Amino acid sequence: MAGLEQLLEGRVAVLTGAGISTDSGIPDYRGPTTRERVRQPMQHKTFVEDAEARRRYWARSLVGWPRIRDARPNGGHEALAALERAGRLTGVITQNVDGLHQRAGSQRVIELHGALADVTCLGCGALEPRDTLQARLLHLNPYAARAAPVHAPDGDADVADLASFVVPGCLACEGVLKPDVVFFGGSVPRPRVEDAYALVDASDALLVVGSSLAVFSGLRFVRRAHAAKKPIVIVNRGPTRGDPFATAKLEDSATDTLTAWAATAV
Repeated sequence: MAGLEQLLEGRVAVLTGAGISTDSGIPDYRGPTTRERVRQPMQHKTFVEDAEARRRYWARSLVGWPRIRDARPNGGHEALAALERAGRLTGVITQNVDGLHQRAGSQRVIELHGALADVTCLGCGALEPRDTLQARLLHLNPYAARAAPVHAPDGDADVADLASFVVPGCLACEGVLKPDVVFFGGSVPRPRVEDAYALVDASDALLVVGSSLAVFSGLRFVRRAHAAKKPIVIVNRGPTRGDPFATAKLEDSATDTLTAWAATAV
């Protein structure tokens, strides 16, 4: 199979999923190892309607957030930033909420599902940095931040004792706080979707990296590129819902493939 330099010409739009961040120590949802562990991600409706579900989420997030916050970009993120600087990319559409593309230096990044670094109030819409909330959670629950396995890219960790966990409210109105991300079952804001469509439309090809495209949120951009008869290359270990639309599929490491491309294209 040819490398990306031979498969992709012109300016490329990139769609990334959790698989690009696994080499930074952040687990994915449907990779070769995590797909063996049955886990139900947080649903939007459940979070909004169920106070006990919110308590469980924030208790787990208290433990898991530092792993996301302290993760560092890997070679794949850095390669995409270098390719953008070289004029090979129109930008990155990411399904990830870890902020690693920006930390690597990418400038044109559309965070399709938001960012874990921010928290929003469901009542008044006020925003609060996640690190500020972390300090408040630790103050109210000083014994909760013990080591526990983190199993997902949203920082979800296994926490046993939830009965005494205290969840603070919004600093402005005491309302319910939610991470500023799109949970499963939630809707990506339409302007964000339109921006992502425009990025694909302005590109000569689409590259998908580290996503199974299991949800429509990302698959729609593959369909958009296919309808426009643009080349589509998918780099992912394991099958994806976009495979029938792909011009080429590479079953390889995201980091290795992207760094090899950058070495020849930059």
